[in-house]
Amino acid sequence: MRGRFVRSSLLAGVVAFGVVGCAPYAGQELESASTLAPSSASERINPSIWPDLNDPVPTDPAVEARVAQLLAAMSLEQKVGQIIQADIGSITPEEAATYHLGSVLNGGNSAPGGKPFATGPEWLAAADAFYRASTQNRSDPDTPIIPIIWGSDAVHGHNNVIGATIFPHNIGLGAMRDPALMRRIGEITAIEMRVTGLDWTFAPTLAVPRDDRWGRTYEGFSEDPDLVASYAAPLVEGLQGEIGDPDWLRGDHIVATAKHFVGDGGTDAGRDQGDATVSEENLRDVQAAGYVPAIEAGVQSIMVSFSSWNGKKITGHRPLLTDVLKGRMDFGGFLVGDWNAHGQVEGCTNTSCADAVDAGLDMFMAPDSWRGLYDTTLGQARSGVISQDRLDDAVARILRVKLRSGLMDAGLPSQRANAGRFELLGAPEHRAVAREAVRRSLVLLKNDGALPLRQGQTILVAGDGADDIGKQSGGWTLTWQGTDTTRSDFPGATSIWDGLREAAAERGAEAVLSADGSYTDRPDVAVVVFGEDPYAEFQGDVPDLAFRDENDALGILRRFQEAGVPTVSIFLSGRPLWVNPHLNASDAFVAAWLPGSEGDGVADVLFGDTDFTGTLSYSWPRSALQTPLNIGDPGYDPLFPLGYGLSYASGGTVPELPEDSGIDTANEAPGTQVFARGEPGAGYRLVGEAAGRTIPVAQLAETSLDTLSARRVDLGAQEDAWRFTWSGPAAVSAVPNQPLDWTRESNGDFLLALDLRRGDSVPDTVTLSLGCGEDCAGRLDIAPALSALVPDTEATIAIPLRCFVVAGADAARLTTAASIEATGPLVLDIGRIALVSDDGADRTCPTGPATAAWSQE
Repeated sequence: MRGRFVRSSLLAGVVAFGVVGCAPYAGQELESASTLAPSSASERINPSIWPDLNDPVPTDPAVEARVAQLLAAMSLEQKVGQIIQADIGSITPEEAATYHLGSVLNGGNSAPGGKPFATGPEWLAAADAFYRASTQNRSDPDTPIIPIIWGSDAVHGHNNVIGATIFPHNIGLGAMRDPALMRRIGEITAIEMRVTGLDWTFAPTLAVPRDDRWGRTYEGFSEDPDLVASYAAPLVEGLQGEIGDPDWLRGDHIVATAKHFVGDGGTDAGRDQGDATVSEENLRDVQAAGYVPAIEAGVQSIMVSFSSWNGKKITGHRPLLTDVLKGRMDFGGFLVGDWNAHGQVEGCTNTSCADAVDAGLDMFMAPDSWRGLYDTTLGQARSGVISQDRLDDAVARILRVKLRSGLMDAGLPSQRANAGRFELLGAPEHRAVAREAVRRSLVLLKNDGALPLRQGQTILVAGDGADDIGKQSGGWTLTWQGTDTTRSDFPGATSIWDGLREAAAERGAEAVLSADGSYTDRPDVAVVVFGEDPYAEFQGDVPDLAFRDENDALGILRRFQEAGVPTVSIFLSGRPLWVNPHLNASDAFVAAWLPGSEGDGVADVLFGDTDFTGTLSYSWPRSALQTPLNIGDPGYDPLFPLGYGLSYASGGTVPELPEDSGIDTANEAPGTQVFARGEPGAGYRLVGEAAGRTIPVAQLAETSLDTLSARRVDLGAQEDAWRFTWSGPAAVSAVPNQPLDWTRESNGDFLLALDLRRGDSVPDTVTLSLGCGEDCAGRLDIAPALSALVPDTEATIAIPLRCFVVAGADAARLTTAASIEATGPLVLDIGRIALVSDDGADRTCPTGPATAAWSQE
């Protein structure tokens, strides 16, 4: 078995990566949006061209009076605590109470008990623990009791919890074009969150993705701002209820969050956390389209984007946050930051950013930086760097939402509506709605008569995605990246294979599963399920729109084609991708997006129980380099336009398509797969270095350096690794074709992983380093780690990327992705070098000398 990182306690506090304000109170003269100091003219915002809204939530004198009473009684320490949110993986309930924190969240890899995901009862017990501490274990009993509020990324159902209903991701829901069904999805998500004691979701995402290279494209409903806007209010009202109803924000409902304000879907080249260089009118009409109906529906929190607009980080953008959002648009809830996004504001760090507060941010999301940020922010509030008026305004906004939602008097989470009714997690009636959403989201791109499947057929079901619920659900499913899950983690869910098998049996057909497509008896038809592996956020950013078919689904399709077996492709993806060869090799092709836990919805349509009704909510590229690609763009010429979708009733086919991707792989931008299966990843070279000579590793097999030789060996498959033999000082290095910027990855707690096998001996020092030019490197000694491994046994070691930054690497300008240096004697078989999220790994850095503890399982 592969080795795993040993969980250690070298450092206290495990960091887990996650995601991913209102009227003056009665009796006080708070600084309002209209009276704040004017913004810098250089930022060129014209609030008068933005929608002129009025807060739709009526002023409640009782709420305002209580806000004023609480503020008057709160200490400065308590006020500062209210505007800071910590991740549960980095704080205990007792610490949250001691620091008066107003909120906690669970990041994508954080769950109760230090787990990446957990069961409903474990979530509810943790919610009780934080609530109880915030109301009972208080360091200053003279201050008011203010319960903590817990936020969670429930972005396609209550997707952090084992057994919950997982709906299709937003890209699939956009293809439905059904606002009423969106409302029902919001209602179910809210109920299932209430079961586990949580009362605030970081959804809906209202981004309008305009470049599908963005790793969060699937979180957006569409490239069309009108479609996004049509979904905003129904989903907000499904989650929160309708303003004026007795159960608004209460009972079966929760607090919603519109995110990420604003421009995250319009960044240049689709770079996550990047810069949207667009006009103010484009920012308003395209990127902000969903926020007007969300605010009009009474959304109570808005998450501020990591990204920038024309070079300035939104988290520090006072004109947009205060003048536009709180002023012109009269947003009445509070603004929460994204994961340490304040640290990216110019002049700020993760533990100090008064400018973000001044800009209008009401709550810092400071998952692992909360302690230092609390101390710094308290000092800034005492000294006047953060004004008392601005602090009181932020706290008032948070308190107002807590009062409106009934949190202040709700009691333990386990005592609230629906709490502990675990039978509602993945309840049959909830799964039925998700199954309907799957049916409605499927888009038929091609059909030359292979569909619908028919009674009496022998159906071979192939492809790596056929029986993989994690793959069909995508990122933000139990873990941040949606990886490191097993079938047992999805009780009650159905894979696409499960649905096809059951549907075939009901119709007198026979379905057979063969992932690699092999068979003895020739089938009547083959259904091949394949597509993108799960990813989230910047891990999913890609250089172009070519589908990287790492599991060779095309080979399977072509073998069927050559044998005369009709083929149906079910393509799982978080964005439209260039798949011309796969389309040519398919008799029918279905864009299934990321359907979630109810894979049987696919079978419903393939067998013709219902017709295809889904239509593209994103334009489909004609070439791998055709991006950005959006309806209305000059020269708009997609392969399949926005709104395209065939049906059984309408029919339709696709002519033979050109199969040249047009990509120059020699100049391809490097990604996070540095070396795999014996070959450098796209955009990398693997070289050997010794005695002033550097040669490609492929030549080392024929021309050894004096102290380093190499040859192909088997690690997990035939010749999928290289054996490097050191007899003296030498290095093996992975060099990118262009400098790397792994700043986001180091901030996001990614790990540098190596699949390897060692020989009999290990020298005293073996250095693994990231280089960033002359006199710039982060070096760690991995000799103790290697020595702890069993010789001649495959293992994986994975070191947090930020450890190399601490050791001296500049993650923004890496010229060496990984270098292993030794003096010999040493034998290492290396099969893979990559950045990974590895959701089960300990992410603490070693103390003292740069070493880490490793072992094998």
